Amino acid sequence: MGLVKGTLILAAAPIGRVDDASPRLTRALADAPIIAAEDTRRLRRLAADLDVTLSARIVSYYDQNERSRATELLQDLLEGRDVLVVTDAGMPGVSDPGYRLVVEAVAADVRVTVLPGPSAVTTALVLSGLPTDRFCFEGFLPRKPGERAARLADLAAEPRTMVFFEAPHRLAASLEALAEAFGEERPAAVCRELTKTYEEVKRGPLGDLAGWAADGVKGEITVVVAGAPPRTTLTEPADLAAAVAERERAGIPRKDAITEIAKENNVPKKVVYSAVLDAKGAAGR
Repeated sequence: MGLVKGTLILAAAPIGRVDDASPRLTRALADAPIIAAEDTRRLRRLAADLDVTLSARIVSYYDQNERSRATELLQDLLEGRDVLVVTDAGMPGVSDPGYRLVVEAVAADVRVTVLPGPSAVTTALVLSGLPTDRFCFEGFLPRKPGERAARLADLAAEPRTMVFFEAPHRLAASLEALAEAFGEERPAAVCRELTKTYEEVKRGPLGDLAGWAADGVKGEITVVVAGAPPRTTLTEPADLAAAVAERERAGIPRKDAITEIAKENNVPKKVVYSAVLDAKGAAGR
């Protein structure tokens, strides 16, 4: 009979108030033989706040050592020891260490389970006042302006509500980039210090929020942005020709503009081409 493998346990930690910790988390912290913590000092502070005495072997598990540490922790799991993963706040693996270890554990047929709990993503989503029936989580935007603009260009037509994390010192620049990519009137919400004493939710158009953030904002930040409104499909020849003309004025060659408009409106290119010719002919009469 082979050695029984351990269990990988991903535990959600409070994102603000310590009394949001579940009884299951309290018991898991007390009983775990190994705890992989994003910040060992914050783990010990959490245990003290919960009046838990830690008997586990505690190892640091953060972004910079996630690859090597995952290999070590997997070996513990294969040798029959349970591993509890706790990040600074929220759920491990969601913009925090954890994903790589889960992948390796699943590949090794190690049992993986979750202790559910607080999440900044869903907390901000329901507080935002924006649609919650369909949403996507985009994590942190790239820091470099060019990479950030490219990411947002890909998301400009995303119909679902979008949730982002952001550092307070980058918030103003990110909101400005969002307003430029999605339009200043796109509804959004900035959620700050969720569940903490100074929790604040600022709702409004992206342009207004960018102006508000310009003076500086402190705390943990989650940004929620409404999805793109449904796009009206053009069918009338005059509208198709006008759309091509608008692209041409923006510097796009006519051939490319015709291809783009045809694709966006799901009509054959020859239909758009004919509409353009007819409009040119009408203008010449």
